[in-house]
Amino acid sequence: MQMMETNTRPADHPAVPDARIGVLMVNLGTPAGTDYWSMRRYLSEFLSDRRVIEVPRWIWQPILQLIILSRRPKASGHAYRSIWRTETDESPLLYFTRTVSEMMDARFRDQGVVFDFAMRYGQPAIPERLKAMQAAGCTRILVLPLYPQYSATTTGTVVDKVCEALQAMRWQPAVRIAPTFHDHPVYVAEIAESILRQAAGMARPPDRVLLSFHGLPRSYLDRGDPYHCYCQKTGRLVGAHLARHGLSSEVTFQSRFGPQEWLQPYTAERFKALPAEGVKSLLVATPGFVADCVETLEEISIAGREEFLGAGGEVFEFVPCLNTSDGAMALFSALCRTELAGWIDLEDAAAVSPMAAD
Repeated sequence: MQMMETNTRPADHPAVPDARIGVLMVNLGTPAGTDYWSMRRYLSEFLSDRRVIEVPRWIWQPILQLIILSRRPKASGHAYRSIWRTETDESPLLYFTRTVSEMMDARFRDQGVVFDFAMRYGQPAIPERLKAMQAAGCTRILVLPLYPQYSATTTGTVVDKVCEALQAMRWQPAVRIAPTFHDHPVYVAEIAESILRQAAGMARPPDRVLLSFHGLPRSYLDRGDPYHCYCQKTGRLVGAHLARHGLSSEVTFQSRFGPQEWLQPYTAERFKALPAEGVKSLLVATPGFVADCVETLEEISIAGREEFLGAGGEVFEFVPCLNTSDGAMALFSALCRTELAGWIDLEDAAAVSPMAAD
């Protein structure tokens, strides 16, 4: 006898939503405000990550909580206040990351792809946004870490947090993690093109282009972190584009923290030394960041300018990150077309930069 199908779902249980595909764009993070306690909460979370600070917790936590976080939030708050977006009361990183995710969502929604964003530290948190996307019907999610060069301290810890969030889900979506894009032709082309545009607008051509990347303790490289190699490859590829237009460049590393040796040469030291080497006009770009933040706007564009001009430099120009530019949209569209292959056939939503084939 043929059995009749019955719906055994309880009447008060919500129906399963239609399946969708999501892309979660993840950046480093930001404090909620520039006051002491907002800064302290953010720095405590960030500097407590075992991938960021590879020191045993029983040694590190007393140093962090009792010494570093007693004074560093004040200095960091001052730096953030100098670049804070008062009109929207948020950091530039939060503004640019949210805005570009909204722009991507508008571009791809008709093709069945939903975009959202999260921060590794601070809000909105990765677990929160993954749950929201899953509740909205995203059965397949591409996580796109917004770090061009892989490091265990950046992309690695995003993967850790994503996996931690999945462990708490009864119904897990299928998840992909986008790989590093340090040598992606669209990324390299858009970085080079942004530098060339800025150089073309300078009253005096730059004697040197400084490509400043976020630093990392040298010991992390010695233990096998590939970040330094990825930065150098980005520098070589971008530098080759610039050289064809008569510009010389060099790679440096910024944001040193603590007494130990970090990746060299140090950006701050090069700011002070370059004028004595005959570099009077300097153009600085930060290809390790896709969105402007305190490390680019305060550390480079403000403090770096003062250091270079104070050492005898005459012209200092800063190249903004891709932020929400057409170059950013071209890059993220290209990455998504590749990484969503097999899940959905995306139309060519953005033309590849003409420089990509150079």
